[in-house]
Amino acid sequence: MMLRGKNAIVTGSTSGIGLGIAEALAQAGCNVMMNGFGDAEEIEAERSRLETEYDVKVLYSSADMTDPPAIAFMIETARETFGAVEILVNNAGIQHVEPIETFPPEKWDAIIAINLSSAFHGIRAVIPDMKEHHFGRIINIASAHALVASPFKSAYVAAKHGIAGLTKTVALEVAEHGITVNAIAPGYVLTPLVEAQIPDTAKARGITEEEVKRDVLLAAQPTKQFVTVEQLGDLAVFLCGDSAASITGTILPVDGGWTAQ
Repeated sequence: MMLRGKNAIVTGSTSGIGLGIAEALAQAGCNVMMNGFGDAEEIEAERSRLETEYDVKVLYSSADMTDPPAIAFMIETARETFGAVEILVNNAGIQHVEPIETFPPEKWDAIIAINLSSAFHGIRAVIPDMKEHHFGRIINIASAHALVASPFKSAYVAAKHGIAGLTKTVALEVAEHGITVNAIAPGYVLTPLVEAQIPDTAKARGITEEEVKRDVLLAAQPTKQFVTVEQLGDLAVFLCGDSAASITGTILPVDGGWTAQ
């Protein structure tokens, strides 16, 4: 258990990529603060399972990632319980697919708040502790859309490009303090978020949902395979370890070759 005793917060971790990363960190020995929305009983079942299965402390916060005071309270709760927050994974995200001329402004604001601004608020709050302990690992979950664009996703692409810039900037600021800041940029993972956008993409393009999977999603990935949450969890654990101490300020694509094209 290479991370035994370390303390982590993973936002948006009640399902999908975030839950996969939370589980990978718990398996590596981390105490974990989960965060997100969903069915209360299902969330408690996952929290309890991770705690029992991996013999670590697992907390849960329902903090709304559009609410800076709620983000600050979540981080303070983790700090008070764990002693320090040494790992922050900014994963929370939402999506909306629509042509720019009809894209609802409130959807734009929500996507920027959750996918980009929440990372700023989280990073800002944990950096003092990390500097004091001369150790920190910040992982921002970006997307291949941090590097390339797709039509009908203006807010999401803008937010993920912003995450790339935020990652590089903070990495430079804290480089001499034992803190690394990196972004993982997945291609398509068949998570609830991706599954939810398939009908909207089908409608926007005038094609079937199966055609969206084959001709839109996996068409972008030369491997013709969805990325798995396990692959992303393993990479996150590696980035938190000593072997990755010199990897910082990077955007790491895990996209089946998508951004190589």
